[in-house]
Amino acid sequence: MEYLERDYRNLIKEGDLISFQVKEAESDLYIRANQDLSFYARKLLSGFRGEIEDYITSYPEFKITLSPYEEDKEAPEIIRGMIRAASRCGVGPMAAVAGAIAEFVGKGLLNYSSEVIIENGGDIFLKSHKTRKVSIFAGESPLSQKIILKIEPPENYLGICTSSGTVGPSLSFGKADAVTVISDSVLLADAAATAIGNRIKDRADIEEGLSFGQKIEGVRGIVIIKDDRIGMWGEVNIFRRRQE
Repeated sequence: MEYLERDYRNLIKEGDLISFQVKEAESDLYIRANQDLSFYARKLLSGFRGEIEDYITSYPEFKITLSPYEEDKEAPEIIRGMIRAASRCGVGPMAAVAGAIAEFVGKGLLNYSSEVIIENGGDIFLKSHKTRKVSIFAGESPLSQKIILKIEPPENYLGICTSSGTVGPSLSFGKADAVTVISDSVLLADAAATAIGNRIKDRADIEEGLSFGQKIEGVRGIVIIKDDRIGMWGEVNIFRRRQE
C-alpha cells in the first residue's frame, strides 16, 4: 500500500508537548504528551489491536458488514464501544475503528500524562489544558488547510474526526472533501463522520448532511467541505488561515 502523506500532522505546532510516533500494521499514531510515552503507547496499541483482531477471527462478519452490528455483551470493551457508536450512526462497526484505537490508547496514556493528543488517520483524541488549533485537510478543495478549528480545553476529552470521500484509503460512499465531527466520544465522531460523508455527493448535499448529523445523539459540531463550499453546525469555532 502506498504511504499517504499525513499533512494534518503539521497542524498542531505548539512546542509545549513532546511528540512521538507509534506504528503497528495499519495503525500509525502521532502522539503529543507531557513526556515521551512510546513504551506505554506501543503496549496499549498492541493490546487493543489484538482484541479487535481476535474478535474478527472469531466473528468475520464484524469486519465486513456495512450495517449496524448486533450487540455482544461478552465482547471486549473496545468492541462493544465500536458497536454502540456505529449503530447510533447507522453504519458498520469498523467505521469507528480508528477512533476507537485513538480513544482507548489516549485514555490509557492519561494515567501517565495530564495532556494527550493522538492523531490516527485524521481522527484525533484531545485532552488539553489550553486552547488548541486544528486545521482541516480537505484534499484538492481550495479550502483545504485554510479552515482552522479553535478547540477550547475540554472538561474531559474530545474526539475531532475527519472522513473524506476523495482522500485516503477509508471506505466512503460519498464524495465530500472533508466531513469533520466533534464529539465527547472519539468513536462516535469517527462513525458519524463516515455516516455523514456517505451522504455528500456534491455541494447541494451539504445541508442534508448537516441535518442528518445533528440528529445523531452525542454529536456536538459538524463541518462539511465540498469543493469551494463549507457548511457548519453546532459547537464549531473556526477562522480562516491567512494567505502566506
